[in-house]
Amino acid sequence: MTAITPDVRAAMLVAAERQLATSPDRDIATRAVCEAAGVTQPVLYRLFGDKNGLLDALADDGLRRYAARKAAQEQTGDPVADLRAGWDDHTRFALQNPALYQLMFAPRPRSHAQARRKIMDLLEATLLRCSAAGALRMPPAAAAQLILPANVGLALSMIAQPELFADPDLSVRMREAVFGAVLTEPATADPSEPVPAAALRLRSQLAVSGTDALEPAEITLLDRWLERLASTP
Repeated sequence: MTAITPDVRAAMLVAAERQLATSPDRDIATRAVCEAAGVTQPVLYRLFGDKNGLLDALADDGLRRYAARKAAQEQTGDPVADLRAGWDDHTRFALQNPALYQLMFAPRPRSHAQARRKIMDLLEATLLRCSAAGALRMPPAAAAQLILPANVGLALSMIAQPELFADPDLSVRMREAVFGAVLTEPATADPSEPVPAAALRLRSQLAVSGTDALEPAEITLLDRWLERLASTP
């Protein structure tokens, strides 16, 4: 009997990913995966339950690796440039790994991947830096909820129908359209609402750099006040 070890599980995921990448119908055969990994099918059932369980595990592993890739992305002194680089890297990853990407971002009801939240958290962290620089016109969480679905939706469309979305500049134009809705130049911020803009920027600056001038309870209270001021119509 094959011993169930992390190495066996990893080998099966590698075999499944390789088969998925070369399959014309974006599917895998469990028998072929087992043969490539050098195990019997009962091992697959013990580890993953069934083929859907294996695909769920592969999607989760892909998301985990992608989150690690995003976490390793270089940060510069220009958070807006980093935001653009993040969008471009996302699109590049999708087009380089089309089958895995489709699996990662397809709805998977049985998946509980924490990496999805990690990917959003990393995006929000970059947006928080943009906000602290006065370059964001809305809270980072709200901006992330616009950016990530737009990036994912475009990438999935480019993979599914490359002949329809063949424009090589499409991703850049989509990026700038979306960023135009969430970003603002500090020098051209709307002067008619200076208090919400100032509150949002100060709240973000404190979240990025912190302060030793206030006690923790005072910081919590100030954050609540700034949140309310930033959301004032």
